[in-house]
Amino acid sequence: MASIRKQKSGRWRVQVRRRGRTISETFARYSDAKDWAQDTERQIELGDAPLPSRLSRIRTFGELVDLHMADMKEVGRAPGRSKVATLLMLKRELGKEKVAHLDRERLVQFGRERAAAGAGPVTVSMDIGAIRLVLSHAVAIHGLPVKVEPVDMARIALKRLGLIGKSNERDRRPSDEEIARLIAHFDGNPRQVIPMGRIIKFAVATAMRQEEICRVTWSDLNTRTRMLTIRDRKDPRVKKGNDQRIPLLAVSGYDAMELIEEQRACRGNEDDRIFPYCHKSAGTAFRRACRGLAIDDLRFHDLRHEGTSRLFEAGFTIEQVSLVTGHKDWKMLRRYTHLRPEALHGIVAARVA
Repeated sequence: MASIRKQKSGRWRVQVRRRGRTISETFARYSDAKDWAQDTERQIELGDAPLPSRLSRIRTFGELVDLHMADMKEVGRAPGRSKVATLLMLKRELGKEKVAHLDRERLVQFGRERAAAGAGPVTVSMDIGAIRLVLSHAVAIHGLPVKVEPVDMARIALKRLGLIGKSNERDRRPSDEEIARLIAHFDGNPRQVIPMGRIIKFAVATAMRQEEICRVTWSDLNTRTRMLTIRDRKDPRVKKGNDQRIPLLAVSGYDAMELIEEQRACRGNEDDRIFPYCHKSAGTAFRRACRGLAIDDLRFHDLRHEGTSRLFEAGFTIEQVSLVTGHKDWKMLRRYTHLRPEALHGIVAARVA
């Protein structure tokens, strides 16, 4: 039986005794205390574990999103920027929905709405995955009576409707002429503050990401061994502490160590970064140059693709290339092996020699 007593503070204390179990909670309002007592007694009768009052009051999907984000911050695994953006979008679009109303039909409708707003199959797939993550977190961590199966059914339906799918593997490689034109464009511009020509060469030489190039430091450079440590390298499983030492090679047409020494000669402040520039500004300059030179469909990240492909063309194996690019999943690395047919001549010649 449940007993509800008013305390001196004005709050209501509830104590439920049922089947040898005693559970108590405190509430500001009598109605909340009574509702919780009834829900708790019902759960015990059904053999379920009663939920704490703060969890039992959760009704909307938006509250589940807040719960998930708070839990991840508490254990030091706060969501990254892109994940936070996705969760906030879901909260805007579905936050007021009752959790019980998130059935297959509502989720399919959400997928249709996202597609109609311009979201591609990969984006919709990621959105549905984030919804499943939030719901499964509530079930696994807190034991909330939330159903995950409707998400799986909605994913199947959206896939058959063509609204969910995998991304097309990008195989755009810049030609030697395009790279030369870009470098000449930047080197010939006296107002260009960021040494974009050198950064483009370094990106191809190291297969590093744009943000990584503008983050590596002199402190993490070993000139004797020609090794550079990249801190917190991007990894889908490890957000922090994923440091990697990479060799600074000269097999891609550019010498990475030589480019760093050129940059050392330009060092003029106390910033410990080798390339002390904003990576977003570098990306903007790259895009603007591509537009001005009429180079279509080329992104800065394609330079990482180019550098990776050149390592394969130099005769390195997947295992060896991963020591440079940082790929933990060799299946992911295979999508970068877009070799040019003429490169086979060089590989054969190296083996014969």
